[in-house]
Amino acid sequence: MGSDTREMQLIETFVEIADTMVGGYDVVDLLYRLVSRCSDIFDAADAGILLRTEGHPLEVVASTTERSQLISLLQLTADEGPCVDAYRTGEPVTVSDIDGIRTRWPDFAARAGALGYRWMYAVPLRLRDEVIGSLNLFGDGTESLSPEDARAVRGLADIATIGILHEQAFREADVARRQLQQALDSRVVIEQAKGVLAHAHQIDMDEAFQRLRDRARSSRRRLADLARDVVENAADRTRELGDL
Repeated sequence: MGSDTREMQLIETFVEIADTMVGGYDVVDLLYRLVSRCSDIFDAADAGILLRTEGHPLEVVASTTERSQLISLLQLTADEGPCVDAYRTGEPVTVSDIDGIRTRWPDFAARAGALGYRWMYAVPLRLRDEVIGSLNLFGDGTESLSPEDARAVRGLADIATIGILHEQAFREADVARRQLQQALDSRVVIEQAKGVLAHAHQIDMDEAFQRLRDRARSSRRRLADLARDVVENAADRTRELGDL
């Protein structure tokens, strides 16, 4: 990717995320848009977001692929890893080479390596002293993020955090918790819809999600609403979405 194209994509992403602060927005689409753009702009194999939700310390609420969702879940299950550490400490965590963390996190390093990841960068979603999650990039190449790219990722994480906590969240913590719980609930129904489409069309889960997301955008519907229709009307809806 040329430097001019890369810079333009980065600017467009900042503008898109900033737009969420001028009115109502779909927080689920915001998070999926953020991880997709981060993966593209920074040449990461995958990206994902962990968020603190009501009743749970952290949950996976957005990921670019099944592989990135799995590595995030592995960290939550083992209660260790760069993404968890970034949330706990409120500071970015850099893993330049997976071999370098085999002593610190032997279980996690072995599983991450088995999935093909070589480097990781986790940055907290943080506003002042409040940390609500982490934005995480995973790479399978030999080159990890440059210092300049790492700063850009932190900037995206900061503005995304402000978007998530916008409006009444600063004055009423209950509103923020409800927004995050809505994101979690939406993720559950999206996962169910992916399963329905994958089974109906004999495709993998990543392709099922891409088709679901493309249809939501082309029809200008909320991703979670379309997913709910797929789940509730599985037989008819899968036929209707057969051209995805």
